[in-house]
Amino acid sequence: MPDWALLQSFANVASHGSLSAAARASQTSQPTLSRHISTLELALGYRVLRRTTGGIELTSEGVKLAAQVSKMSEAAADLGQVTEGITLTGTVRISASQIVATYILPTILSEIHAQEPDIQIEVVATDETDNLLRREADIALRMYQPTQLDVIAKKVTELELGIYAAHSYLERNNMPQQPQDLIEHDLIGYDRSELIIDGMRKMGYEITRDFFKFRSDDQVVCWQMVLAGFGIGFNQVMIGDADPRVQRIAPEMPIGTIPIWLAAHTGLKTNPRVRYVFDALYARIHKLH
Repeated sequence: MPDWALLQSFANVASHGSLSAAARASQTSQPTLSRHISTLELALGYRVLRRTTGGIELTSEGVKLAAQVSKMSEAAADLGQVTEGITLTGTVRISASQIVATYILPTILSEIHAQEPDIQIEVVATDETDNLLRREADIALRMYQPTQLDVIAKKVTELELGIYAAHSYLERNNMPQQPQDLIEHDLIGYDRSELIIDGMRKMGYEITRDFFKFRSDDQVVCWQMVLAGFGIGFNQVMIGDADPRVQRIAPEMPIGTIPIWLAAHTGLKTNPRVRYVFDALYARIHKLH
């Protein structure tokens, strides 16, 4: 019996009539689907798809297999209804940046825990990229689009960014009135990352890392330095506006947004507790904007 994931990929391509349409519908890459079909044909010992000038078509064996897979899918759906009330148990490991793990996830994960208390949650708070394919994490929250094969990636939302300073800093320094006034202030930035540098260059400021009076690639550390009154820094608006110790500077000046993507191994579809947490995270983070 071939792997069920291979059969699902085949059924997806067969129902949509092309790799590109199937890839869009399943949010899977075309190379992944093509590899799944090749692996399936190797396991079966016969061809199920035939490429033509107009796209692809099923072989006679492929037509029979598509009918069988359709029956299997219906049986799986019926089984899902029967087992719908089963309690979700086990561990789900989530990888997220330190700023997201510190300021965004606690409330969301508490809500998920209240609904499904038997699911144990592990959070890896790191800005490093955990490899989902090696199962270093079940679910990852990324500030960029994941490109690994065999990974489901879904964009959740765009979060607005803002410029902030502590009241203690503004008591010692004049409030910046215009964007160019920022150059005269103590700015907090990253050490090796050039995200802020690139952002300021888009605003017309040619700077280097030496421009920042404080540097750290740890976003939580940078934010704590803003709260301590060291200088002016950047953060997501939903985090900055919620902290009474800081004031947003030039809120009328757009400085961009940052995307949030959810990613998981394709095995997510067959794991009820991971699927539940994935969907719950998406629903709650989507509301944040």
